[in-house]
Order: sequence, then structure tokens, then C-alpha cells
Amino acid sequence: MCGLAGLMTRRGAPDGRILSLLETALAHRGPDGVGRHSVGPTGLVHTRLAIIDLATGHQPLKDGAGRALVANGEIYNYVELRRELGENRFTTHSDCEPPLVLIGDQGAGFGRHLRGMFAIAACEADGARAYLARDPFGIKPLYYHENADDIAFASEPRAFFAAGRVQPTLAPAKVRELLQLQFTTGAATIFDGVFRVLPGETLTLENGRIAARMRRDALPAGSPRDVGEAEALKLLDAALMDSVAVHQRSDVPYGMFLSGGIDSSAILACMRALNERPVEAFTVGFSGTGVADERALAERVARAAGANFHPVDFTERDFWSVLPRVADALDDPVADYAVLPTYRLGEYVKQQGLKVVLSGEGGDELFAGYGRYRRLLRPRWLGGRAMRAHGLMDSLGILRNEPNGWRAGIEAAEQEAAQAGRTRLQAAQAADCADWLANDLLTKLDRCLMAHGVEGRTPMLDERVAGFAMLLPDGLKIRRGQGKYLLRRWLVDRLPEADPFSKKRGFTVPVTDWIGRRGRAIGALVAAQEGVREVCNPDRVAALFASLESRPDGHAGQAAWTLLFYALWHRRHIEGRTYDGDAFAVLSEK
Repeated sequence: MCGLAGLMTRRGAPDGRILSLLETALAHRGPDGVGRHSVGPTGLVHTRLAIIDLATGHQPLKDGAGRALVANGEIYNYVELRRELGENRFTTHSDCEPPLVLIGDQGAGFGRHLRGMFAIAACEADGARAYLARDPFGIKPLYYHENADDIAFASEPRAFFAAGRVQPTLAPAKVRELLQLQFTTGAATIFDGVFRVLPGETLTLENGRIAARMRRDALPAGSPRDVGEAEALKLLDAALMDSVAVHQRSDVPYGMFLSGGIDSSAILACMRALNERPVEAFTVGFSGTGVADERALAERVARAAGANFHPVDFTERDFWSVLPRVADALDDPVADYAVLPTYRLGEYVKQQGLKVVLSGEGGDELFAGYGRYRRLLRPRWLGGRAMRAHGLMDSLGILRNEPNGWRAGIEAAEQEAAQAGRTRLQAAQAADCADWLANDLLTKLDRCLMAHGVEGRTPMLDERVAGFAMLLPDGLKIRRGQGKYLLRRWLVDRLPEADPFSKKRGFTVPVTDWIGRRGRAIGALVAAQEGVREVCNPDRVAALFASLESRPDGHAGQAAWTLLFYALWHRRHIEGRTYDGDAFAVLSEK
């Protein structure tokens, strides 16, 4: 896992000073080395986190014809690609060299052959043409900014600001979207003029601009296939085992995040079968709170699988001290409270000397685990409702203006997902994969782990697992009021100690309790912040936080948490303030 950035100009060579500033801004993503390549109008920079081919895998990688490539991610089928393309065509053992060979063979179509998570920037020998590509699920990030003279690209928006390419100016519609959804959708980010390369997209750059776009879908189209339970279990077993096997390809030690839930337990079951040594399993919990603590169940599952179990505690004190650092890491903002334990786990894993962890992201989307899917399928008179029909700030009277249009991005994803032949459930899953997964869960995983130089891998988001799961009959996804039926049934045979069909409480971080214990004090500070005052009624904000001291309502708590995160995020990424201390100290600073 690494950081990459670069420029293509419309005239002249790229400015070396700007390339240096881009590189420095991404140093946290790659502490193991830096590299640069400039030719004609194009410059590429790279910061390396060494995972595969530690000795000869330094980037930029170059071929005999003079093409160059920098990459962030892992190409899991690099072993197979080397055999198919011919071993004599390779000069390193890097997993990222096959894409470079494929560019020589196929140009912009190279991404169709890659199985993995990746953001790639590459250029032809004279630099007159370059390519930007991102994996189909958007596991790894890639952004760009255009102006009259050139186009810049980078793994994180902060690099553009550090290099003086563009000022961090807010897009008001995206602020409303963030406050209502806790993430933002589509190609446009919360920053004016900064855009995401979309999941599965490959951009061709010429003359300092985007000359062409092509896109590879993450999910197959069409109706569910006709498959029985027995056959589906065999196919699932083959897909999961194959995916976890390739996701373990690494030249450094690895571990996994274990929640005790279905997805991570399934990954652990595969890892147990594939590894001779005990798996290193890490679980976070919240002592002294009223929320479900997953550590006891996770430890039971880990012991049954012969894993080394590492419990990690996250306390109220951690909440206030870690939150400013989390807001700093998430330059593309995600106000999902799961960012907190993810950041803490990344920190702990780094302390244990690991660089790679496997995680269960994607299981709920692909195997229909969310309650919102089941609600969507019910008739209205039984409580059925559309996904994300209401925003987080609705009915609270906090925002200065009605947040009209905040569902526009979600609606666009829903319309695109509702392809001919898909069931309502399939369409809902595809819509979630398009935006919620890429712009919330995977952004969270990338930033919160890369802040510590740790790589997160997601075996559920493999093309073979996803292609199989998406085309399962609805009845093998949801049965008797429970999602992920087939995955649960598979786990009964592979790791029954996970108790797959038990009714489990969803993962919760006790932010409402923690904020409520100091609601008036922190509420007054949040209400006074420039970013909050621009979009909210300060008196209402202060009252919302104060109400949590006597009435810890979940909806109000979620809104308060989102405003607290946004206040810290705005202070760092819009106002450009530096952080020192806990959330109270940061927000008190004049």
C-alpha cells in the first residue's frame, strides 16, 4: 500500500517543486521509500509501503520501452498474469509489474485483467499519454484536479492543497449531503474542483486534460441464477477459499480484524484452513458502556480457530483524544462512528509489527446483511420503507436552511443500479456498493489504516466472491427475517463456534453516551465553530448536545456526533488549523 501523485501539463515539463510537495503530503502512506519519474509533460511520484517484492519492487516501475507506472494497492492475480504474459517479460517480482506489461499490450484496457485493489497512474515513454485507473469497488482512492494549465492527481485531496494547486473551498451541496448521510456520493467531493476517479474507471490523459473515460463494473448484471442450496454452498466455499488465499499473498506478516460477526468469522475460518501458523486476530471493545462488547464472542471464535487473540480496549478517554487525529486522517470526510475503532485498531496493529490485515468489509452488501434491505422488501403497512428516505438532520431544526437535494446522489445511484432483470434486493445491493461502500466504509478503512502505515485487505470484495454473491437467489440471501443466509449456513460447517444463526446486536460505538456525559460543555464549543455556524443555528446545536445529558436519544446522539466530527474536520481541512490535544483543547483554541 502506498501513495501516488503526479501532473500532466498542457505545455512544458511538470514543476519539480510541485511534485516534491505532492510527495511530502503523502509520506504517511509510504514510509519505506520514495520515487519519481518525469518525462515530457508528465511527472509521477510515489511513496512506498513495502509489502510484496521488498528488494526490487521500488517504484516507479519502468519497462524496456520507457513506460512508467506508480501504484497504490495489490494485484492479487500477479502470479497468474506473469505466467500468462510470459516470465521473460518481467524484471522484478512486484505484483504491480503485470499492469505495466498489459499497458504495453492493450493501452487503456489494461485494468480489465487485474484482480485486486488498486489505484494506478502510468504514462507512455514520451509522457504524452497517461492513464489513471481505480479498482472496480473503489477500495483504493484516487483523485484529480484540473485547471487551465494541467491536471494533477493524488491518493488524497490534501496533497493538492499542500502543493498549492487549489484552495480547500467547500461545495455547499456536498456539506448538506455529508450532514444528512455522513458521507458524500459520486465523483464530486466536498471540495470545489476536486473529483474522485470513480470505482472501476480508467481515465486517459492527453495534453493535460482527460481525453477518454472507460469503466469496468464491479457487479454482474442480470437476474439471479437458478441454483440450489447444496450447489451454492460448494460454489461459495470455492470462491471464499480462493479469495482469502490470494489476499494472503504477502512478503510481510499479516493478521485480521475479528468482530465475532459473520463476515470476519468466515474470513477467519478460511485463514485457519490456509495457514499452518496461528492467525493473529484483533478485536476492539468498549469497557464500561451499555453497548454490546464483541470481545467475549470474538475470543471464543478465535480460540476455536486456534488463533492468537488480541483484545483492544477503546475508552471514553480514547474517544476524546483520538477523535481529532481521526478527523485529520479523513481529508475526504466520513462521519461514520466506526472510524474510531478502525483507527485505534490500525494503531495497535502497527505497534504489534504488522503491515497487513484482512477485514470483512463488503459482506453485508454482497450477502444482504443490512436490516434496511429487509425493510425495503416489506410492504409499507408492515413497516417497509425506501433506503435512506430520511436524513440525519431531519426534524431536528438545526440547519439554517432546508437541505433540499441531499438525496440527488443516492437517487442517481439507485437509478443506475435498477438494471433490467435485477430484483429489488439486487438493485439495493448495487446502489450501496456504488456509493456507501466506496465513499464511507472503504474510505474509512483506507485513511484510518494508512495513517499508521497499515494495509487493509477485503476478501469479500473479490471479483469471484462478488460475482457469485450478486447472482444468488434472494431466498439464499434473506430467509426467515435474517440476512446472509447462505454465508451463515456455510459457517455452520466451517466454524460452528461462531453460532452463525444466533441473533446478534449490530456493531455500535457508544458515542451518544460519551457525548452525553459532557454534552453542555462540548456542545457550546461545537456551536461556536465557524464551520458549524455557517450551516446551523448555534442555539439549536447547543441545545441538542445539552439534551443528551438527560435524554440520550439515539437519533439526537448520531446528529451530535456528526456535528462534532464536522467541527473538528472543518477546523483542520478548511481553516487549516493544526491539532494539539484532545477534542476539547482543539475546539477551545482561538
